Amino acid sequence: MSSNSEGLRALEEQRLGPVLRRREQVQPTTTDQRLLDTEGDSQWVHTDPWRVMRIQSEFVEGFGALAELPSAISVFGSARTRPGTPEYEVGVQLGRALVDAGFAVITGGGPGAMEAANKGAREAKGISVGLGIELPFEQGINQHVDIGVNFRYFFVRKTMFVKYAQGFVVLPGGLGTLDELFEALTLVQTRKVTRFPIVLFGSEYWRGLVDWLRGTVVAQGKASERDLLLFHVTDDVEEAVAMVTKETGR
Repeated sequence: MSSNSEGLRALEEQRLGPVLRRREQVQPTTTDQRLLDTEGDSQWVHTDPWRVMRIQSEFVEGFGALAELPSAISVFGSARTRPGTPEYEVGVQLGRALVDAGFAVITGGGPGAMEAANKGAREAKGISVGLGIELPFEQGINQHVDIGVNFRYFFVRKTMFVKYAQGFVVLPGGLGTLDELFEALTLVQTRKVTRFPIVLFGSEYWRGLVDWLRGTVVAQGKASERDLLLFHVTDDVEEAVAMVTKETGR
């Protein structure tokens, strides 16, 4: 093959690591050239490849911070739960009771029900963990957290909630709480995780959702009757702790 034909082929096909580019998608410079070129703008920090590195760094930071955590339970609930209300006090009691049962307590690190569970864990001299999330309306990590990690990406944070917990207790909450609840239910239903108890605390609050699941979702064949066994509903702190303790084999 002549040098001209080789040059033509080089222009028509380009391999950049695992990426193959052909025809109009061939780039005029190499990866090393772009790395070492000090000229040009800073838009590269906003590109998807660079974003992947940030995502990777979040996983590494999360794994590093939580790797030595003992058995833990993730507690979810509304950030809008006000201190001094019965719902807030239940969160404090729950956090305390989980520590007394030998668990660390993981929450989203924010105010409201999350703060309450962290407060109870701290008062019981247990390990109180908060996994925060970067939001347009900054909440910050509450003062009762001993180990706090703040994430940019929801899906990285969700991985930490499941990976380092042996179960979920879900207090009354809004869309974020429902998101975490159904994420966990889906993981258990599809057997991505096993031996993972999910407890809904507050029968009056959750009744409408449970009735809809049974009367509409299951009734129309969108889920099976046994899927309703993936979670438990209670109004008692001791029963909630007993449920997660029994199913985790502690």
